[in-house]
This record gives sequence, C-alpha cells and structure tokens, in this order.
Amino acid sequence: MKDVKTTELRDKTVPELEELVNQERAALYKARRDLVFRQMTDTASLKVRRHNIARILTVITEKKRGNA
Repeated sequence: MKDVKTTELRDKTVPELEELVNQERAALYKARRDLVFRQMTDTASLKVRRHNIARILTVITEKKRGNA
C-alpha cells in the first residue's frame, strides 16, 4: 500500500473521493481482520491506510468548504 498524494486527490470530485474513502475503509477492515487471524505480517500498512483515509477526508472537507 502506498501513500496517496494530496495533489492527486485534489484533482478528483467529492463523489470520487467518497468512493475512495469507502474502498480504503474496506481495505483497512480486511487488513485488521487478517492481522487478527495471523494472515498478515505487514503491520505498517495499517498506519498507511489510516493516514490515507485522513488525507482523503481532509480534502473532502476542504472541497465542501470551498477552500480548494
């Protein structure tokens, strides 16, 4: 899992970003589940996914307020 760049996110529309948040949340849920069942060893990906979700939500908030 790679970091999502904010410049890439700012080019997208709000519905696209909301869909991306849903995908990231689903992937985070799956990663947490895999961690519990010992099917995953890369725990750093959890942090990356959480940070990606935060970045996307920040850009959504900026766009809804009209700052971007």
